[in-house]
Order: sequence, then structure tokens, then C-alpha cells
Amino acid sequence: MSWLAANSQHKPSKTMQLIEHADLTACNTMRLPSTARYLARPTTLDELQQVLHSELVAQYPLLILGGGSNLLLAERLPMLVIQPALMGITVTQAERDQVWVAAMAGENWHDFVQYCLAHGYYGLENLSLIPGTVGACPIQNIGAYGVEVADRLAWVEAIDLHTQVLRRFSVAECQFAYRDSVFKQQAGCWLITQVCFALSTQPNLVLQYGDVKTLAGDMPTPQSVAAAVIQIRQSKLPDPAQIPNSGSFFKNPVVSAAQFQKLQQQYPQIAGYPQPDGQVKLAAGWLIDQAGWRGRRLGKVGMYQQQALVLVNPDGGDLTDVLALSAAVMADVERQFAVTLQPEPVVHGASA
Repeated sequence: MSWLAANSQHKPSKTMQLIEHADLTACNTMRLPSTARYLARPTTLDELQQVLHSELVAQYPLLILGGGSNLLLAERLPMLVIQPALMGITVTQAERDQVWVAAMAGENWHDFVQYCLAHGYYGLENLSLIPGTVGACPIQNIGAYGVEVADRLAWVEAIDLHTQVLRRFSVAECQFAYRDSVFKQQAGCWLITQVCFALSTQPNLVLQYGDVKTLAGDMPTPQSVAAAVIQIRQSKLPDPAQIPNSGSFFKNPVVSAAQFQKLQQQYPQIAGYPQPDGQVKLAAGWLIDQAGWRGRRLGKVGMYQQQALVLVNPDGGDLTDVLALSAAVMADVERQFAVTLQPEPVVHGASA
């Protein structure tokens, strides 16, 4: 028997927030104008059960929305959008210097990281100030300054949207890769409800990035590392509340060692980061900068002056504007470096 109730005919209860013709402009950090046919915000598993078994599911395609920081929305979405507002943080297990901390999908990611630091649960400090929710973090396998979610994760619980069975995924079953996971590969199949992290009560600092190491001080702590990361991110990345954006817009491309050597001969200043498989990761922001796009605009949108990797929407552009700029940047980088960039945000409601 499925985790959810068998009755699929009833409508969501009046207690749950269900909005018809919902304006999603404020629900995506790029602030793209978008309207969904329905928006549901279940705050409990029971409410989530109700909406997944409502008649609306049979009538409209589903879109699961987190904090809206890694997606691009079309102007019209003839969809049922579910934005889980499941809240709660629990220590599920503790032994010696290890602690397992589970957070529900609706928890704000940065607030959760700060909660862990305040309680002496270490390991996520390098991921401070990344926008979004806990439920969204495994999808992209978010990472920054030498740490990825995959490095700290214990398990993920998600509902199979086809069978409505609740499943717990191990780290291996999540199939994590650079900015990738089974949840991204099987988009539309899973709704993440809870994520558990394996953390430590003893500091094990990751200081491989020079700026972090310098700003964290002579005697760094998890708190000073978090403060350093926050300072760096605030200096490079615009606050979406002030300048709409979705963070780093392109993935850092990975090329063969031979291609990197060729690029290095032509561009001695290019930086490369060797990968375990022998390939080399490049800095997408540097490539975009060299291609002449830092601070440059195309219509209502542009690439941020302080960080060429960030696409900003200061003048109310729409999805068409963003995709046009993205295509232009990708074409120029490909032409100059023979390197193909890939956007990080996922497009919904239109072909990319």
C-alpha cells in the first residue's frame, strides 16, 4: 500500500493554502514574471497527501518549487505548482563526535546552516549564504569553496510522484555528481520531504580556497569560516532582493587535460582545477569575463559587473530575455575557447 491515502478524488482542504492563477514573480529569485494555474503550499505531510491525491494532479502537470533560486519560469505555467512548506529540524542520532541532523524540505538553507553552527554541528559552514531551501539542495548537489552537499549528506527522503511511496535514498542512491543527482536526472518524479546530514561536533575545516583561508583568520573556527564565506559571497554576488538573479548562472566546465594544456598555451593566466578523473575544471566566470561579457547588458538583463558568472535582471526582463543573453554568452565563449558552457538553472514552461 502506498504511503499516501488511497482516495484520490477529494480536493485539498480549506486549511491548506491553495491559490488559483498564482503570481510566481516573487517565488523565483530572478523575478521573472510568471503565473501558475494553481499554487499549493502544504505545511504538513497530511496536507501534502491531500494535494497529491486531489483531482488537480490528474488535470495539470506538476512542478515542485523550493526557494526559486535555481529555476527560470515562463510567463504562463498551466501547471499545479507545489511549494512544500514542511518545517522542522531534528537530531536523529548522535555518537562520539558524530551527529545526524535532519531538516524538513521547507527549511531555509542558510538558516539551517546557521542553526547547525549555533548548536555545534559542523561541516556545512562553507555552504553558508547559498539561497534556497533544504529540500532543493540535493537536487543540484549544491557546493561552494571545496564542499558539496554530497560530502555531508546521510540520506534523503522523497515521495515517488508516480506511486506516491515514500523512499529513503542513501548517498550512493542519490547518484551525486557535479551539480547533478538522481533527483535532477529524474525531474518530475520525486518530491523531497526531508534531508539528513552527517555532521561533526569537532571542527574539520576546509580551507583550500585562499580567500576563505585568509579571511577566516590565523586561528580559524567553523564560525570564522562561515563568516569568511558570507563576506566573499556578499562581495561577489548581488542580493536577489536588491538585484534579481539566480546566483551562478553557468556551471564550471570540465575539459580534458589535453584541452586544458592547449588553452594554457594560448591563455597562460587561465586557472584550472584538476579532477579525480584526470580532467580539469575551468572557472566559467573567467571565461565569460574574457569573452567580454562582464558588466555587459543585452536588453533588460546582463552579466553582473562584480562577477561575470552571475546573470542579473535589474529591469524586469522575462524568460525570453534571459535565454537570449544566455545563448549569446555561450556562443561567444564557445567561439573563443572551444568550451561549451551549461546553464545551472532549470527552465520550466518553455524550451531552453
